Amino acid sequence: MPTPHYGQPRYRVIADQLRERIESGSIPPGALLPTESALTAEFRASRGTIRQAIAVLRKEGLVTTEHGRGTSASSIIHGHGAEQTHESDTEQREIAADPELAALFGVETGATLIGQQRVTRRNGIVESVIRSYRLDGTAE
Repeated sequence: MPTPHYGQPRYRVIADQLRERIESGSIPPGALLPTESALTAEFRASRGTIRQAIAVLRKEGLVTTEHGRGTSASSIIHGHGAEQTHESDTEQREIAADPELAALFGVETGATLIGQQRVTRRNGIVESVIRSYRLDGTAE
């Protein structure tokens, strides 16, 4: 490992190297990054360190992670004058409480709850999915 990064946390050094690959185009927009296993071998770092490095890049908007698919370079890189689009869809519906939700809310299994799901996309790519539940206010 070169010494210019001496004193920096290891995950930041790895994030810097991955950022350079993305910005230079050696990892093109939309392409998957190497797997966590491949990165742990390449950088001789723990899985947690690799995850921290990817989290830095995700926060900067350089990568997105999709469960079951992996982490890919964003199609639009910040700082290059590109315009970004953000959209959010919210869906709300009544659901029957499963045993876990019933225990959390202190209600009977099958009681009516209001479930809400919010999907946020950046440039058409899912950035987050947030699910929340609340008691149905009409059940008294």
